[in-house]
Amino acid sequence: MAGGAEATTSAPSGTGPAAFGDGQVVTVFRSRLRPDAEPAYGEVAAEMLAAARAVPGFVDFAHFTAEDGEQVSVVTFDSWASHRAWRDDPRHREVQRRGRAEFYAGYSIQVGEVGTSRSWGVP
Repeated sequence: MAGGAEATTSAPSGTGPAAFGDGQVVTVFRSRLRPDAEPAYGEVAAEMLAAARAVPGFVDFAHFTAEDGEQVSVVTFDSWASHRAWRDDPRHREVQRRGRAEFYAGYSIQVGEVGTSRSWGVP
């Protein structure tokens, strides 16, 4: 990406591009890691992505790292029920606790329901 930022995305395997739509629930997770967070953070993040993808109703995941080190993850589920299932998963809760204790210098979370969704692209 321009400006030195990195990005990764992940749609459910075998489904092609993510199908975004009205009523889905999107979480925007912005964070900054502590200097000593790696390599453990990367390993745990990969495990959590695999666990999130296994939740029925998972739609999409995208992750971006800015030049200044800020990270942004965007996770989409098809409903509030799916979002809550992931939010309340015991493994996820434990990793959240561990993230505050070991990995993050700070973070913010925004969660909302999609009111309108549009996309455009050339196949």
